[in-house]
Order: sequence, then C-alpha cells, then structure tokens
Amino acid sequence: METRNLTCINCPMGCQLTVVTDGGEVVSVTGNTCPRGEIYARKEVTHPTRIVTSTVSVSGGVIPVVSVKTASDIPKESIQAVMDAVSGVCVNAPVSIGDVLLENIAGTGAALVATKNVAAKQL
Repeated sequence: METRNLTCINCPMGCQLTVVTDGGEVVSVTGNTCPRGEIYARKEVTHPTRIVTSTVSVSGGVIPVVSVKTASDIPKESIQAVMDAVSGVCVNAPVSIGDVLLENIAGTGAALVATKNVAAKQL
C-alpha cells in the first residue's frame, strides 16, 4: 500500500486529499468535500493531465504575442513536446478568441486555441 497526499485544484477550497493505492489501483480517497475531489485524486495518481497555457508570436498585430491554451487537457508527460511545438508558432493578425492555431498539437489530440483578441495594425 502506498499513500499520497494531494491538494485538490478543482475549486478554491483546496481540499487536502489522501489517496491510498495498492499495485497502482486506487483503494481509497479521503479528505474531499465533494465528488469532484475524488475524481481529481483518482485521475491525478493514475493518469495526470494538464491544460497548457502559453503565448505565441503575432505578425502584424497591435501587440506582438497572443495568449493561448490547449483546448483540452493533455497527458502530463507531453507538456515539453507541446511547449516545443508552441515555440515555433507565429500567426498573422487579426486573431480572435477561440481561433484554432494548431490542430493535434504534438500528437496529443488537443488543439491550440487563442484566448485573446489581437487586432491587425492599421497602416
């Protein structure tokens, strides 16, 4: 049996969770005040994922970069590959919130989407 202590990140309460596993299987989760905490804990110890946020360059925009995020969570072990892919992206203005800037980033199945509007420079 192995015990892991986690802080739930599903809401501002930040419940202190205790997860007991046996042979990679979750035996129990305690400390959560809602069902979301248990779901988070089980996923975090068996297959952790994250939403990745960053910025990409904008050509011809009123600002030089646009904030972006993965449209869905990706396996934690893929974060570096996603960031490597993000570093090579440059988009042309205008950019709108929700624009898909890259499909299936680093083979994760997740799209990279803009999270800010960036207008084109007026000439």
